[in-house]
Amino acid sequence: MNEWFILLIAATAGSLVSLIGGMYLLYGKWGVAKLQRVAVPFAAGALLAAAFFDVLPEALENGEASQVLQVALIGFLFFFILERGLGWFHHHHEEDTHTHGPRRNASLIIVGDTLHNFIDGLAIGAAFLVSPATGIVTTIAIAAHEIPQEIGDFGLLLAKGMRRSTVLWANLFSALATVVGAVLVYAFGGALPISESLLLAITGGFFIYIAASDIIPTIHAEPRRKIANIQTAILVFGVIFVAASTTIAHSFISHGDHSTHEEHEHETSH
Repeated sequence: MNEWFILLIAATAGSLVSLIGGMYLLYGKWGVAKLQRVAVPFAAGALLAAAFFDVLPEALENGEASQVLQVALIGFLFFFILERGLGWFHHHHEEDTHTHGPRRNASLIIVGDTLHNFIDGLAIGAAFLVSPATGIVTTIAIAAHEIPQEIGDFGLLLAKGMRRSTVLWANLFSALATVVGAVLVYAFGGALPISESLLLAITGGFFIYIAASDIIPTIHAEPRRKIANIQTAILVFGVIFVAASTTIAHSFISHGDHSTHEEHEHETSH
């Protein structure tokens, strides 16, 4: 199957799936807090499994181990600095209600979410440069992470007084940035002055950072032991699910189909 087709389907599906959480907030009847308690630990497990079972092993297989690990750490630190400076990844902006007015704050939330989705797309595109299987696993992990995040985004925008239909269309537009990012990296990745293995290393650092700093602390903050134990089990299930998905993806999608990949690199170099 054409790799471009798989990339577009995966990136588009990942974008739409990520909106499930927000859609549920708009129209769902089951408690949003309950959905969050399930989605958040699953996302942490999915991101960690994607990083350690697929993305980083692929990077290590195609690059020098010490360099890959160093770049993964640089990626981790880069997103830490990015978050500290710009606050794109955390969406706990209660203080926003006290500054600049609701409409400007809503615009900032949408812009920040669009940039975040674009970065997700870059990670997907980098993974597809290596193989469709790695791209699919990366997309699954990103979609799992985006579901609880979109709940927060939708909730913030509704709190700013935006209409439900406006919130839905704004987030749908924002989600398309994932597709744009994936297409740009896949189309021009071969011409970038950085190898695919190092792009994957940065992606691995990104996944570990999001799981370790944004998601797992919310699980630690759960005061009820029973719920905390359930969330731990869900996190482990997320790891197992994505690890199994990695095995299945690499079994059914030709991992070594470099003829198409080499043809793609030849086209981008011209």
